[in-house]
Amino acid sequence: MGNTTDEAAVETVDGIEIRAVSEDEVAAWDRALALGFLRPHFESAADFRRRQWQPGRVLGGFDEGRCVATFRSFDVELTVPGGATVPADAVTAVTVSATHRRRGLLSAMMRRDLAAARGRGSAVAVLIAAEYNIYGRYGFGPATRGHGWNVDLNRTRGLREGLPTVPGGRIDFVTMAELRKTGAELHDRWRLTQPGALARDELWWKRTTGEITVPGFDFKEPFAAVHRAPDGTATGLVVYRVEDTWDGSYPDCTLTVVDFLALDRATAAELWRFVFSVDWVRKVVIENLGPDDPLPLLLQDPRAATPYVDNADFTWLRVLDVEAAFNARTYGAPGRVVLEVEDRLGFAAGRWAVEVAADGTGRCTPTDEAADLALGASELGALYLGGETLPRLAAAGLVTESHPGAAAAADLLLRTPLLAWNPDSF
Repeated sequence: MGNTTDEAAVETVDGIEIRAVSEDEVAAWDRALALGFLRPHFESAADFRRRQWQPGRVLGGFDEGRCVATFRSFDVELTVPGGATVPADAVTAVTVSATHRRRGLLSAMMRRDLAAARGRGSAVAVLIAAEYNIYGRYGFGPATRGHGWNVDLNRTRGLREGLPTVPGGRIDFVTMAELRKTGAELHDRWRLTQPGALARDELWWKRTTGEITVPGFDFKEPFAAVHRAPDGTATGLVVYRVEDTWDGSYPDCTLTVVDFLALDRATAAELWRFVFSVDWVRKVVIENLGPDDPLPLLLQDPRAATPYVDNADFTWLRVLDVEAAFNARTYGAPGRVVLEVEDRLGFAAGRWAVEVAADGTGRCTPTDEAADLALGASELGALYLGGETLPRLAAAGLVTESHPGAAAAADLLLRTPLLAWNPDSF
């Protein structure tokens, strides 16, 4: 059978059935997921997976009734430059058992899901790539980076003097139940200020705060503190854990920040002052922070902050509806550029004119005009949120200029004042 978005349809690939997974098959699908991710299957997570299950959104490959491949997607809002959101198809739980690799199972599941997502009106699709060389084949490109820091408190005495404060503000520890409520409300405000951020649903907060646990993933309650303005409004939060280690009779603890949100720079400074003043802590690890966050420059000695080991590409994006995606975002400078996009799956293929007005709003339309730049769907995805630059892609031979300077000129249009960032795995 050919590609289809019919929930009940079955596609056969090399003798393997590709089809939607029924709710009754979730336990078998969960076992295949653990196997594909090389995780010991101590206990079934089927109860949690059933909470995520949606008709037609959980796919599997079945060989004589045994699940040998997994795939899931769900709808999410993605913030784009300028603060608008677009509907996105979030792809996750992608595995193929080691016994069934190189047989086209992932390609079949991906084509089916992307076609269905485009039919539902998703402007883009997003995923977190475990391996770099897989998803470019399907038009995804690295669109945000994860970036963290290790801060040695023995080398810096905290923050510089003269940074903003919040007179009358306060920081209080909160329970996990309070974090579920206050954190969710705060994140819904914060995510509209950060290009690349994704909405967090109720299940995300329940899992993160331990109301729901997933077998194989131990939950240890973290420390959570909320910053409030003088009127009581929550303006920031920090969630962290502490490794209680001692060098003989001297404390040598590491504090690891796992979530940090601030609506303004003064709140951010107050939260960092708090983090760097926790007793017994000698090292602070921030696992993921905006790649252009000024944190090191806030320190008395910026050299005390060294890059975190996991700094790398994070969210990958593929454009499904070029007009809807590019009409939603804002731009850095007025101008016009024509892009010619090659897309083997067809969603973004064609020639597109992006025209930007003086106020930063843009209009994207199909055109027959000569192209200024030629690129693939993967490069289009990498550029969309402003996380990559055209001159760099052109220098790498991934974008072709029709005339010298075309990439630099177009880059002024696509530039964003704040780099794209997504703090959340999914």
